[in-house]
Amino acid sequence: MKVIGSQTSPFVRKVCVVLAEKKIDYDFELQSPWDTDTTVPNFNPLGKVPVLVLDDLSTLFDSRVIVEYLDSIAPNNKLMPESNRERAEVKCWCSLADGISEAAANIFLEKKRPPAQQSEEWIVRQKGKIASALRFMAAQLNENERSWCIGTHYSLADVTTGCALGYLLFRFPEIAWREEYPVLACLYDKLIKRESFSTTVPPANA
Repeated sequence: MKVIGSQTSPFVRKVCVVLAEKKIDYDFELQSPWDTDTTVPNFNPLGKVPVLVLDDLSTLFDSRVIVEYLDSIAPNNKLMPESNRERAEVKCWCSLADGISEAAANIFLEKKRPPAQQSEEWIVRQKGKIASALRFMAAQLNENERSWCIGTHYSLADVTTGCALGYLLFRFPEIAWREEYPVLACLYDKLIKRESFSTTVPPANA
């Protein structure tokens, strides 16, 4: 089993965290889909990472598809609940957290364009999505006095949220979510103590 991806992508990190939590051995092939010599489109026609290459050389892509597959093939440390209601709640949290990561990545890519071509309106819109999602997450955690995103146990919701928060710390340290939402800071501090998170922090010079 092999993961193709970038060390800076929160979506790739999510897959690597799940692999670590499930104790599944894998190889990592470092590739950025933005490099001119990338072969990512050979594995995912959309040209996006992560890609999971299985032992029979078939591929899975989109982090949500990959992590649900990984959770289904290894019975240990289940990250997705079986019940329909709770499963739906986990998926909602994951969608919210992925939305934060996607909006932040959109800002990062927009700011790499020449200044004259950047859309401030687009950047403001993405920042608004991030702010709204963070506010909602913090309100849910505070209102329900939850230990984890959906209650008393660790799940894929926490994995995805932790990767989103970590990406904000990595790319946008000026977004002061830790100070504004202590409950999210508490959650992230708890997550970063897990080996699956501490060993997948994006390199500082990336």
